[in-house]
Amino acid sequence: MKSLHDTARGSELADIADKVEAGERLSVHDGVRLFASRDLLALGALAHRARLERHGRRAYYCVNTHINPSNICVNRCRFCAFSRSPGDPDAYALSLDEILAKAEQAHADGTAELHIVGGLHPTLPFSYYVEMLSRLRERFPGVCLQAFTAVEIAHLAKIAGLSVRDTLVALKEAGLSALPGGGAEVFSPRVRRALCPDKLPGDVWLEVMRTAHQLGIPSNATMLYGHIETPLEAAEHLARIRALQDDTGGFLAFIPLAFHPQHTALERDVPRETTGLADLRAIAAARLMLDNVPHVKVFWIMTGVKLAQVALSFGADDLDGTVVEEQITHSAGAATPQSLPAAGLEGLITEAGFEPVRRDTLYRRIE
Repeated sequence: MKSLHDTARGSELADIADKVEAGERLSVHDGVRLFASRDLLALGALAHRARLERHGRRAYYCVNTHINPSNICVNRCRFCAFSRSPGDPDAYALSLDEILAKAEQAHADGTAELHIVGGLHPTLPFSYYVEMLSRLRERFPGVCLQAFTAVEIAHLAKIAGLSVRDTLVALKEAGLSALPGGGAEVFSPRVRRALCPDKLPGDVWLEVMRTAHQLGIPSNATMLYGHIETPLEAAEHLARIRALQDDTGGFLAFIPLAFHPQHTALERDVPRETTGLADLRAIAAARLMLDNVPHVKVFWIMTGVKLAQVALSFGADDLDGTVVEEQITHSAGAATPQSLPAAGLEGLITEAGFEPVRRDTLYRRIE
């Protein structure tokens, strides 16, 4: 196998290749260069080497189902096309029986994970969420319940009149397996003031995750890219996730999320979806910067299946899952299917030259 120095010879990334080969941690400045680089092939080669060293030819996927309990949200972020205000014609809130019915169908289809996220509903009581988890755990004891972003946890703590820690303890006792990584967006205060001024600050997102990890609740982490963030803000976002992972080791995977502008308040300012170049660059930069996070996902719902296949050679080792009934990205104009069968995901992985590995939320292999 070629050395990374030889692979990147003559590239603007040659010195970064030397650092990667020597096992040195990349700096924020290095990350800025990755996000700004036009040398996609050298960048991809570096990230692919890092991916192979961790996972070989394995590529993971999950049989999972998304459930969004409500689209009613007090925040109404400018980048979101899913949220609604109370009283809007298409606002909804599912009853617990409706959620159980969706879970029943998912279980019949062999799901290993229920991925539950929604809006910050202003009046649903904390008991609604606790009972949701306890009923799901009682009915489906072998299914992982990956539920409620850090933003939702902070909201639930507020409506319950509890600390974040006590809120997480109650949810864990009710059956919570892990937290999804949404709501991180970009930690930059400038970006948050412009796009989601009512959302909890990045510092608080990180502290919610720190508390979850301390309680033995693992999570994912994300970054929403392709809107108004700069390369520096993106690199600093990754560095802060890496620093928390140094402390807790609780992040299972990092998921770069490509911004979709349709039907959002940003549609005029950001009229187009991300390019394939931006998608692959974000995935590769994440794999190289996040040297302590085990997995990097490419969320095929956002990138499309063909680019997701390519991403497996640019640092990604996970295609996420079958998904089923994804609403949030499709509300913003995603043209991908709302689900893919397990056989379809395995076919995509095999066709791309990798070995499919079926997993659960915690990356335990399912035969």
